[in-house]
Amino acid sequence: MKKESSAPTMKDVAREAGVALGTVSKVVNGLPVGDSYRQRVEDAIKKLNYQVNSYAQGLKASKTYTVALLIPNTQMPFFASLAYHINLALLRRKYRMLLCCTDSDSAQEQEYVTMAQQNKVDGIIGLTYNPNLIIEENTPYVAIDRSMGPKIPCVASDNFAGGQLAAEKLAEFGCRNVAFLRIGSSLNNEPNKRKAGFENGCLARGLQYEMKILNDGDSFDEFEAYLKEHIDNGNLTFDGIFCVTDGLAYSIIKILRRLGQRVPEDVQVIGFDGIRYFGEKDYVCSTIVQPVSEIAKMCVELLLQENMPIKPPLVCLPVAYAYGGTTRETQTANGQKG
Repeated sequence: MKKESSAPTMKDVAREAGVALGTVSKVVNGLPVGDSYRQRVEDAIKKLNYQVNSYAQGLKASKTYTVALLIPNTQMPFFASLAYHINLALLRRKYRMLLCCTDSDSAQEQEYVTMAQQNKVDGIIGLTYNPNLIIEENTPYVAIDRSMGPKIPCVASDNFAGGQLAAEKLAEFGCRNVAFLRIGSSLNNEPNKRKAGFENGCLARGLQYEMKILNDGDSFDEFEAYLKEHIDNGNLTFDGIFCVTDGLAYSIIKILRRLGQRVPEDVQVIGFDGIRYFGEKDYVCSTIVQPVSEIAKMCVELLLQENMPIKPPLVCLPVAYAYGGTTRETQTANGQKG
C-alpha cells in the first residue's frame, strides 16, 4: 500500500528549485534575492503547492500579524463600513483582522480586550464605550472617537466642523428656524462636538435653533412627541433639522412623513456619517460624510508604526457635505447639486 505523501517542506522547495535553504527562506520572508533565484523558488512553491506556515513565522518574529478590531456591531452601516475598510488596510500590510462585536457592552469590551491580549495580537483598534477600559501598556492600541488618555491615539472625524457645516448648509438652502436632534451615549467623546459645532454655525448664520437630546435607552417616542408639539395649523415650525447620525435622520424622516410633512419641500433634513444604500449606492439622506477609508488607514498606520517616538493624542480628519435628496438645492449648469 502506497504511503500517503506528507505536505511539502521548505527543504523540498529548495531541492526542487536547486537553491540553498536560506534562499527559500529569504523569498518566503520577502527579503531581497536575485531575480533568477526568486523566480526558481516561486516556481517550485507553485509546483509543490507549498503552504507558508504564517503562525510559525509569527512565533519566530514575535508577531502574530493579527490585529483585533472592537466595534459595537456590524448591523449599523457605519460600523460595518469601518470594519470593511480597516480589514482592507490591514490586508495591504499582510495582517489579519480579528473582529469583535461588543454590542456596546462595557463588560464585553473588557473581555474582548483581555482575550485579544491573551491571543498575543499585535495591536487593538477599538470603538468602545467603556471609560475604564484596562489595556496592558505593551499592547498597542488606537481608539476611534473616544479619547482614552494621552498615551493612546484617538482617530476621529472633525465633528465640530461637521456640525458647523450642517448649520451653514441649512442656512444656505433657505432655512431660518432649525432643530438639532440627538440620541446617543452620554460619555465624553468626539461625536459630542457635533452639537457645539452646530450651535456655532447657527449663531454665525443667524439661525434660530432648538435642541432635543436623548440618551441611549430613552424612548424614541419622545422625538415624535417633540415634533408634534411644534406643528401649528398643520405646519412644522422648523424648516430644517440636523440629526446627529444618518440612522436617526432616516427614522426622523419617517416620523415627519407620518405627521404630514414633506421632505424636503416643507422641512429639510441633514444627517451625519455618509451612509449609502447597500454600501455603495445613493446616500440615505443629505449628510455630512465621514472619511471612513481615511479613518481606517490612519488607525492602521498609527497602530503599526513602531518607530514613531510620540504618537498624537488626537487626529481629526476632514468631513464633507453630500446631497442625498432631503435638502432643497439649486441645480447648476452641469447638473450637479449646488
